[in-house]
Amino acid sequence: MTMTWKKFGLTAASASVLLLGACGNDSDSADSGEDNGVSGEVNLAYVAWDTEIASTNVIATVLSDYGYDAETTQLDNAIMWESVASGEADAMVAGWLPGTHGEQFEQYGDQLDHLGTNLEGAKIGLVVPSYMDVDSIADLSDEAGQSITGIEAGAGVVGAAEQALEDYENLSDWSVQTSSSGAMTTQLNTAIQNEEDIVITGWSPHWMFQTYDLKYLEDPEGSFGEAETIDTFAREGLAEDMPEAYQILDNFQWSTEDMESVMLDIQEGTDPEDAARTWVDENPEKVAEWTEGVGAE
Repeated sequence: MTMTWKKFGLTAASASVLLLGACGNDSDSADSGEDNGVSGEVNLAYVAWDTEIASTNVIATVLSDYGYDAETTQLDNAIMWESVASGEADAMVAGWLPGTHGEQFEQYGDQLDHLGTNLEGAKIGLVVPSYMDVDSIADLSDEAGQSITGIEAGAGVVGAAEQALEDYENLSDWSVQTSSSGAMTTQLNTAIQNEEDIVITGWSPHWMFQTYDLKYLEDPEGSFGEAETIDTFAREGLAEDMPEAYQILDNFQWSTEDMESVMLDIQEGTDPEDAARTWVDENPEKVAEWTEGVGAE
């Protein structure tokens, strides 16, 4: 079910060419539980954030159970949007709005079918361990070597952190160090083990808030915006080509607690497809809501 491909200095255009020829499928972890008379391949694009790994694998599992050959394709953030807009991928459940993916939504939104929100109450900001004696971005001085540990360059939360350097006079000598979400959480763990200062680009839902005692720094200048939603987008024409898949994607909606339970299982070592399978098996009523009336005349 999973196809993983990472961008190594490629442009969106060249990456899109590669995606056209990409293939791969591992359906061993999800059995097709029903014969609904549907068939076809549904390619779900996602960015390699813990939230999107969880949600994409869950909806792919449900689509597979319904009879589709569901593939998941990991892409760079900007290319994820471009791939669905161009029709090279069928859908994504990974659009953070209005802030994190605001630039991509402005660029590609009119080329996509916006199915609406699948998770409410998402948030981004600067996050620190609770033992640090600072509660507001405006109060930062020389903590953590005047460095913010970020994730991938180009991510919305990184852009917001860079904006904060301009918005707050006390951050004029600070910098944002980009890496990846995995590297960021590794550095967070090391700092907490040694009870050292660290300031990270954080977002929720995220398993780290269940694992560590963390806090968001207050943002009086509003650099990180207000609460966000995570939204579902499909390529134009998917509703006509695969109406049942489109309807399941349209119905997909869950809670922060649902997502974090899958994320935590993955963080503790469970394969993402297995974690998704466990959640789907343990939440039949919620899954039934996503598939209710699908295919009905």
